[in-house]
Amino acid sequence: MAKTVIVVIDGFGIGAMPDAGTARPGDPTADTCGHVLDHCREAFGRPLRLPVLGSLGLGLVHPHPDLARRTHLPVAAGRAALGYPGADTFAGHQTMMGADFSRVTVARLADHIDEVTAALEEAGHRVGRLDGKPLLVVDGAVLVHDNLEADPGINWNASGRLEDLPFDGPDGILAVARTVRTVAPVARVIAVGGHADDPLERFVRAGEEGTVGLDTPATGFYRNGGLEVRHLGARIDHARQLPDLAARAGIPVTLVGKAADILVCDAAARHPAVDTADVLTHTLEAVRAPGDGLVVSNVQETDLAGHQQDTERYGRLLEQVDAGLAALVALLDAPGDRLIVTADHGNDPTAGHAFHTREYVPVLIHRPGADGAELLPDAGSLADVGATAAVSLSLDPEGLANGRELRTGRRAA
Repeated sequence: MAKTVIVVIDGFGIGAMPDAGTARPGDPTADTCGHVLDHCREAFGRPLRLPVLGSLGLGLVHPHPDLARRTHLPVAAGRAALGYPGADTFAGHQTMMGADFSRVTVARLADHIDEVTAALEEAGHRVGRLDGKPLLVVDGAVLVHDNLEADPGINWNASGRLEDLPFDGPDGILAVARTVRTVAPVARVIAVGGHADDPLERFVRAGEEGTVGLDTPATGFYRNGGLEVRHLGARIDHARQLPDLAARAGIPVTLVGKAADILVCDAAARHPAVDTADVLTHTLEAVRAPGDGLVVSNVQETDLAGHQQDTERYGRLLEQVDAGLAALVALLDAPGDRLIVTADHGNDPTAGHAFHTREYVPVLIHRPGADGAELLPDAGSLADVGATAAVSLSLDPEGLANGRELRTGRRAA
């Protein structure tokens, strides 16, 4: 019996990709890992305590002096390019699970606002503009707007206060988002419901490149509890992604944290959570369950700290994640077990903007029973992570739409 666990530290990049400056001039200097380590050493008067990430080989793929260059664990360590345009959580996870997300349409809501308005009105909704802005107010309660937390034009949101209307149901926020999805050309439409400090109109602001949207962190949605989120993605053959491939083979699948919101697998057990302690608890519970299993877990709060440009919070969260990884390493000790620690993009809190950063991400694989530490060649896409996980579950990676197994390269010194 064996388990494969993929832990995605959301927004944990390890250095800019060569094309990082194409979207934003500041991104060629992005280095989420290095800059967080530098800042926290100065702010805390000590290095960050990341012994497990070090033992998993982070110091083998990032040159920071606070990271150990040797490891006693049987690991394979490398880095992966993203394999999709921009830097986006949804596209990152879909790619990682085996989808070909190399072509993502980028569009502002303003470019398609008439088409979206017509679709909503045809579905029976009342639709208007907010003060003439390229942003829609639906049924007096739901804002349809550009997502300001991702690259401009990658995603649109349908956001509402749960005090005003339900999330689900025929007249809820999700129903509005589903109608928008029928005509949206972008990677995802995100339905968001939460408890805001004030009416949502007070948190509308202009974004980059002509976008207009809701400043979601400022609303209080993330801190007030009761957050409801559903990610409606572009058309993907989910049967050719890792969770569905595993489930059809009779392997139990558990999706934790944001992975439970954005990955599709009808047979999966789901534990959506934002709080890092909750994410780690659900992940450990899934690993302790008897039998084989695939667990995909997303630690979202690191990404939120990046958006908030809060470098010290990011560092404290990394230490919390490291402690959780220690418990996972202790549990995953059978020769067939695998722990894969990676990320979906960067989110450098020192980059000078509140967007994701286009960076390489670590691929750290704990391989009980293997001999020593090895360095992996660079992966061209996050899809290679999913293909590698498929092999560890004795599944044929050819069943995925994208990706190939990462084969170990040279022995680490």
